[in-house]
Formats: sequence, C-alpha cells, structure tokens
Amino acid sequence: MSPDRNRIHLAVQKSGRLSEESLSLLKGAGLRLSRGGKSSLSARADNYPLDLMLVRDDDIPTFVADGVCELGIVGQNVLEEYALGQPDRRIEEVARLGFGRCSLKIAAPDSLNFFKLKMLEGQRIATSYPNILRRFLDTQGISADIVTMRGAVELAPRLGIARFICDLVSTGATLDANGLAPVADVFDSEAVMIRTLKPVDAPHRAKMDGLLTRIGGVIATQESKYIVLNAPESALPAISKILPGAEAPTVVPLVGRPGQVAVQAVCQESVFWETLERLKGAGASAILVMPIEKMMM
Repeated sequence: MSPDRNRIHLAVQKSGRLSEESLSLLKGAGLRLSRGGKSSLSARADNYPLDLMLVRDDDIPTFVADGVCELGIVGQNVLEEYALGQPDRRIEEVARLGFGRCSLKIAAPDSLNFFKLKMLEGQRIATSYPNILRRFLDTQGISADIVTMRGAVELAPRLGIARFICDLVSTGATLDANGLAPVADVFDSEAVMIRTLKPVDAPHRAKMDGLLTRIGGVIATQESKYIVLNAPESALPAISKILPGAEAPTVVPLVGRPGQVAVQAVCQESVFWETLERLKGAGASAILVMPIEKMMM
C-alpha cells in the first residue's frame, strides 16, 4: 500500500514484545484500528487521519529518519543502536511510553567466577547490539572482540562462538535456562515515541500534535489516581506534602463543619497503602482513591 499523503503515518513493530502494547496504547487513545489480516503490513484508524506501518523493529528508525513515517514506536535499545551507527540521521524522541522495559546486560556462564569487568579484556562477546556494547567497553577501557549475531545470542557460549554475551534481559529466565548469569548493566531501555526531523507541513504537524496529545493523556493516567479526602484545615500543609506527585489540590470547606475541608487532588505517582496510612496519620479521613479514565494535559 502506498502511503496516503493526506494522513500521518506511524511505524509500529509488526510482531514481538512491543507490538501488542503499542496497539493497546493507540486503542487507549481512542483510535479504532482496522487491519487487513495478520499478514498485512499496514492498518488504518477509522476515526483519525492515521495509518500504521507494521514493520520490523530495527527498520522503524529508518522509516522515521527518511520521513516515510512521521512517527514511530520503538525500543530505546533499537533507537540507540541505530543512532550510534547513523550519527548524521537524527530522530527526535518525544515521549517515553512506560512499557517494554528491559536492560541490555553482559552475561557470563554460571560456572565462571566472574568478579570484575577487566575479565572481559581480550574476550569474545556475542551481541545483536555491537554499537552500544562497543561504547560501553570503550568507557570502561576494555578491549574485546565483538561478535555480531542477529538472534539466539544466548547460544553463543554453548556453541563456542563467544565466551560472553550481551543481550536484552527482562525477567532473566532465558539466561537462566542457558546457564548464564548477568554480570554488568550496559543500557536500560523502554518503548519510546519518535518523530522525524524531516520538514512536515502545518496540516500534518497539527495531526501529529493531536495524536501526541492523546497519547500523552493515556500515559498520564497509567499511574495517576484521583484522591478525595476530608481533613482539618490545619492539617493541609502536612497532607499536601504526602500526596504523591500532586500539584496544588482543590480545597473546599465542608458545610456545617467549621475548620474542616474536603481535599481533591490528581496524584501522578503510585498511591500505595502506606500512602493512605500516612494521610490518615496526618489527620485525613474518608479517603477515596479512584482511577482516571482519561486526562488531557
């Protein structure tokens, strides 16, 4: 399908760990998506001038850098590897999306008594992220041979390809299953929204900004909670300090209860039971915590 130039275009991973959560984010932003089938390389929003291009994750930076897609959702690990290999082709990161969190780590065989990074000196390290790994080794003053692989990196020690590996780790189960243990953190990653730095006309810019505003609202509600409580007016300074990530709360006098107020606040950080206990200890009562379905920042 050739791109419709009256619509904006968003590159998204076709399959894999970021695909499902990326589509869920867009649905949370109110987009109704139509897709031709599982093998289709595109999808269309029925209620917004947006087309999705469903591609390999390591192709997304290229699509955005070339301006084929104005926007993209990609892991920071992929973006950083691309940026180090293509320093003249810049892309702007516009939002961190809060999912797809993982770490690029160096791992060693369980049987090896690894206790310092200098043990990597002169060794072979297999990875799918040679540019990020090379930068890390350079900052540590370590010279090692990097073996670039496109998959199954964790098999490299068993096959004798390399003694160490550098690969993405989320739960660590894959490393454990292959007799490996992480020994160094190289790069932390999560999904990000990126946009092209190619010239974009005013109508397209407005459509992009509208979509980013919606997505920003979805991200803002992921951890945010709406808190309502009653408290003595004298307790307001202490309560305001406890409310996590809240801006100035709304305070309303309670009718027929002199010196008592109702406090309403949007908290943009997690609200734990410990938070409620601290609020109660500061004098709050009738504390109500509610999820926020939509928020426009």
